[in-house]
Amino acid sequence: MSSGSARLRLGIDLDGVVADFNAGWISRYNAEFGATLLPEHVDIWDAPTTLTHFTDMGEFWRWAATSGEGATIFRVLEPYRGAIDALDRLARRHRVVIITTKPSFAIHDTYEWLAEHRVPTREVHMVEDKTLVRCDIYLDDADHNLVRLASRIPDATVCRFVRPWNNPQEGVVDIRSWDEFERVVAER
Repeated sequence: MSSGSARLRLGIDLDGVVADFNAGWISRYNAEFGATLLPEHVDIWDAPTTLTHFTDMGEFWRWAATSGEGATIFRVLEPYRGAIDALDRLARRHRVVIITTKPSFAIHDTYEWLAEHRVPTREVHMVEDKTLVRCDIYLDDADHNLVRLASRIPDATVCRFVRPWNNPQEGVVDIRSWDEFERVVAER
């Protein structure tokens, strides 16, 4: 496809890309346990096991299932600044496809979150293996997803939203802002 003139399928991850998962769980954790954690403390993927009293991610996820003021943690997250506006602009010319991995307990809250924040999509996939959803361009923050996408879908452009918890990957384009992602899409 050339010069962004064709309608592209944009595979967009939610947590860590559109929704600020770390600020969300940290805010709830601080309120519930009197801690003083900051989102800036997160510099590895499974940070809850190193920053909190949780001994493993299973224990963290059991807490997250009920820590969102009567909903799961996924229901109370805030979008990253500029994320929804960028998706609105992109959706005018392209198909925004949400591809996210969620525990079973978060499915309904995720759909409610998407509706509340008016995420411009008609297509939502909650899958472990994101390569099952074919797109022209992907945007993700998880190293394991980036590696899998780049190796299994070589004709796609795979973009890493650079975060402290991820690393550069071969064959993956680093993105540091929504403006930068919009430029990559426009150049495709």
